[in-house]
Amino acid sequence: MLPPITTLAVADGPIIDVPALEPVKDLINRLSVPEISLPFFFLPLFVLMIVLYRQWTRPVIAALLALMFFGVYFGAMLIDTNYSLILQKADNVPITIMLVGLGLCLWMTFRQAAINDDRIRAGKPLIQEDKDDKVLVWPDLVYTEMICLVLGSVALILWSILLKAPLEAPANPAGPPNPSKAPWYFLGLQEMLVYYDPWMAGVILPGLIVVGLIAMPYLDTNPKGNGYFTLRERRFAISVWLFGFIVLWVVLIVFGTFLRGPNWNFFGPFQYWDAHKQVPLTNVNLSDYFWLWWLGQPLPTASTHGPFYYVFREAFGIILTAAWIFILPVILAKTIMRRMVPVRFITMAFLLVVMALLPLKMVLRWLFILKYFVYLPEFNLNL
Repeated sequence: MLPPITTLAVADGPIIDVPALEPVKDLINRLSVPEISLPFFFLPLFVLMIVLYRQWTRPVIAALLALMFFGVYFGAMLIDTNYSLILQKADNVPITIMLVGLGLCLWMTFRQAAINDDRIRAGKPLIQEDKDDKVLVWPDLVYTEMICLVLGSVALILWSILLKAPLEAPANPAGPPNPSKAPWYFLGLQEMLVYYDPWMAGVILPGLIVVGLIAMPYLDTNPKGNGYFTLRERRFAISVWLFGFIVLWVVLIVFGTFLRGPNWNFFGPFQYWDAHKQVPLTNVNLSDYFWLWWLGQPLPTASTHGPFYYVFREAFGIILTAAWIFILPVILAKTIMRRMVPVRFITMAFLLVVMALLPLKMVLRWLFILKYFVYLPEFNLNL
């Protein structure tokens, strides 16, 4: 017999509650934690997107993938109240638009890249060379821009009519909202604040990531790929750029929107946001692991190690950080970046090393509740 089906009344429609699906939703909640979803779902998906771009960009396969995405993404609203409330929140509607728009843009660009790469391999002219796509500014371009302007205005008007503005009561320091979230386009920065100090997460990392993405065309001077879409001839530059944008920005926005709940704790997509949820301690530094757990000794102090006790205390973290900064570029110099001139190589290697610190720190925080590699409150310098 089929399990009994009940209907829960909510503001935006009926929610079908199927008890037989509870084990499945519980499994999804367990697998959605970032220490599992990032290394075993998002990163493999990113790699497959780069490696199998000729296969998944075919119109039939892309249409099936789109149907699967829409079916799961929106269909889950019909079977779970918590997920439906999250997805229908006015603040989260731009996230859905962003994900759909990102998928469409990726498909269009990767599809043209796949066709061009196949044409280059077969000795045929590129798509851009095989047709005359030149148009006149007047009337073609102006008419097209006018139509886009009208359609965009209609969409914004309908959006403002159908969805209530997410306005709240005046700010009250005595009763801040829980969770207190930044606008959706700043959720990536707010997520970074969990892993680094404000000066690092709010200034250094975003600045280096943005500057690195801007400087990428000047650092990777490969002339191929200028004026046409290709992946095979610019695989390194495109992969690094997409990793910085998708994994280190879009994925963090998704985490902050769907998985971050009260007290900034992680919750599954079908999990009730319980403000009383208990989480493990998250303030364990690398020096604590080294001195207290591995050596079984107390942390160095001024009375035991002299005026430079903090150097002894953080020596292990300083050594590992220096190894990361200086050894990783040597590996890059002997592999994927061996043809770059010294100035470009040093700049590119530094940007890659700093960028890779973010996912490394995230994984170590999730797996080992690690707070800082180097903890120097004496100088207000923490990494």
